[in-house]
Amino acid sequence: MSNLKGSIEAFIEESIASVRAEAAGRPILCALSGGVDSAVCAILAHRAVGDNLTCLFVDTGFMRKNEGDQVTALFRDAYAINLIRVDAEARFLAKLAGVTEPEQKRKLIGEEFIRVFEEEAKKLGQVGCLVQGTIYPDIIESGADGHKQVKAHHNVGGMPLNIEFDAVIEPIKLLYKEEVRACGRALGLPEPFAARQPFPGPGLAVRCLGELTKPRLDLLREADAIFREEIENAGLQKDIQQYFAILPGVRSVGVRNNERCYEETIALRAISTVDFVTAGSVRLPYELLETAARRITSEVEGVNRVVLDITPKPPATVEWE
Repeated sequence: MSNLKGSIEAFIEESIASVRAEAAGRPILCALSGGVDSAVCAILAHRAVGDNLTCLFVDTGFMRKNEGDQVTALFRDAYAINLIRVDAEARFLAKLAGVTEPEQKRKLIGEEFIRVFEEEAKKLGQVGCLVQGTIYPDIIESGADGHKQVKAHHNVGGMPLNIEFDAVIEPIKLLYKEEVRACGRALGLPEPFAARQPFPGPGLAVRCLGELTKPRLDLLREADAIFREEIENAGLQKDIQQYFAILPGVRSVGVRNNERCYEETIALRAISTVDFVTAGSVRLPYELLETAARRITSEVEGVNRVVLDITPKPPATVEWE
């Protein structure tokens, strides 16, 4: 499945020209999340407008372990792209305090992203355009372009109606994930970033079911890091399109230090897909699962049970919220 009307190289040249034309000489701000989608957009925009581009990485507190430092090192140090990193964890947690409904979470996060971008744009002076890494599956699932809505992606259905940018530029909005990866490789994006598994814009906020608090997010962050490390230890990272941990908000009885405990459950998910529109579960080696479960329950305080999600998409979605 493809929306490309030519080669990757032709698409890149056309996209650079299109971004340059849409920017029309105005400074532009690129929303950089650390995933391959926004990374490709940042490189395309940098080639189009050079130093007229500023990338903004908003650390919401919903990122994976050490992700903020990795993103900063790549784009500020390796690419020498103007990069502003904003620590907005407290702000986002306050905005989402008490919110448990998934669509409300996504829309509040989408709106807050835009408000942060607008504030940073004002600090920089007049910035006319916002560049973001929307891809075609985001549009499909958000109910745009004639499709029925599954969920509001923060950058599509979650976008506020009133924004203070003259234009929103979405260079890769007609591409599927593997096409975006091919663009990244053609643009010279380092393989660890080009092959990086998808990470939702709202981050761990849609993998932490229920109310979002720093302790719950930190617990999920540690469990997720262990699971991803065990996948990599087994050499399977290139064979699985997406793998992560979820905190479903389910507590159960267990035994710790010869005493009853009542602690959190972690769910693990690994999927195989071509286009992320449909997906199947991956049959992970039992030894890998056993090691991950043992490490999570012993190394992550407050977790006493690990379960595996083997549901295909559909009927499930990849993310739990």
